[in-house]
Amino acid sequence: MAIRIIVKDPDPVLREKAITVTKFNSNLHKLLDDMADTMYEAEGVGLAAPQIGILKRVIVMDCGEEHGGLIEMVNPEIVTSSGEQMGPEGCLSIPGLRGDVLRAMNVTAKGQDRDGNPIEITGTELLARCIFHEIDHLNGVLFTDLAVKTYTADEEEEEE
Repeated sequence: MAIRIIVKDPDPVLREKAITVTKFNSNLHKLLDDMADTMYEAEGVGLAAPQIGILKRVIVMDCGEEHGGLIEMVNPEIVTSSGEQMGPEGCLSIPGLRGDVLRAMNVTAKGQDRDGNPIEITGTELLARCIFHEIDHLNGVLFTDLAVKTYTADEEEEEE
């Protein structure tokens, strides 16, 4: 397992659409392991493969034990969503900037696990926000594209 370099905006890879994974093998397992290690090292709650320069439809998330701990999804897609929530988001690829983004409150996503088996996860609040955020990365969308307002961490502290 290794810590990968996180690509920073405005690197063009962040605007590309990731391709569907068709091979479920040891290379994919290593990618998932490295992505989790990289996410934890950077103290993030989610990471998409394009954020480490790999245009594959792979995400990892960990929004805490109350949301199921580490979640790995290959070829994820939104099945249903409902409700709405406005809240702050940040991104490991855009350090120092945050933004208020409107997202669904509840979401169900389907995809595959590291071995290609079908999986489905349902999330609310932070996990729902994270699922949308990471899938957006797979489509070349950044939270700054959707934010109603962006601000630095310093500006956020001044408002509190």
